[in-house]
Amino acid sequence: MTSTRVIAALVMAPLAIAAILFLSTPWLAMLAALVFLIGLWEWFKLAEVDDTLARTVLLLGNVMLMAALVWASRGPAGFFPLHATALVGVVWWLLALAWLRSYDFARNHATWARAFKLAAGSLALVPAWCALGLIHGQNPQPTGVPYVLQGHVWLLAALAIVWAADSGAYFAGINFGGKWFGGRRLAPRVSPNKTWEGLLGGLAAALIGGLALAPLAGLPAAKLPQMALLSVVTALFSVEGDLFESLLKRHVGAKDSGHLIPGHGGVLDRIDGVLAALPVFAIGKDLLGL
Repeated sequence: MTSTRVIAALVMAPLAIAAILFLSTPWLAMLAALVFLIGLWEWFKLAEVDDTLARTVLLLGNVMLMAALVWASRGPAGFFPLHATALVGVVWWLLALAWLRSYDFARNHATWARAFKLAAGSLALVPAWCALGLIHGQNPQPTGVPYVLQGHVWLLAALAIVWAADSGAYFAGINFGGKWFGGRRLAPRVSPNKTWEGLLGGLAAALIGGLALAPLAGLPAAKLPQMALLSVVTALFSVEGDLFESLLKRHVGAKDSGHLIPGHGGVLDRIDGVLAALPVFAIGKDLLGL
């Protein structure tokens, strides 16, 4: 399983990086929409929407919402609808912290619980997609990186923070988990394998990843402290996204969200942290003047 996971990652990572750096924003947005919607389809499965027609209708509703936001952003309001939607995503993930603290909330799908989880799926996916487009499509400035626009590198930096946080947490957890904090776990009911040591390792890796790529996007050295703050906060939210998907899986006794990616499970298993991180990165970047 480990070799399969590594091989799949070695295939996916270069393709993802190439798409981010060399596709135009409209083409990347369409590709990202496809990936995100597959993840949302898996989200519906975790909410135990088993009827294919019902899932299709729900998916089409989200597609129409995404199309409406793109249409609105081409009018007099400009990119305000996308910014506002990304901000809604940040607010949602702040509220989701309370959900994570209440393990049994919305667990019984025979009641109104399923509606909460379906709404959560849209609140997670659509703002992240809007944030992706905002980051990638920002106006280019001289960066010293041939053939690559500044926004493209900023999006790569955002995703690198998430990837680094995930990898750093894994290796720190394997090597130091349970040694520094008396064996206490980060969220024992939601994800028993996650440790505080792993969280610290993930944050350290995310910090390095964010600071390493920011200069390539044209960020001056004077603003690296703000970038360090944004990297850490973005990584923290990516952890929340991972934990929230783990909560959904535990409610239904699922190990993975799907089986589409060999060794990795489903698409949602790979983008859960990204969904929470992108709106925070997009809004935080603007607030910090990066």
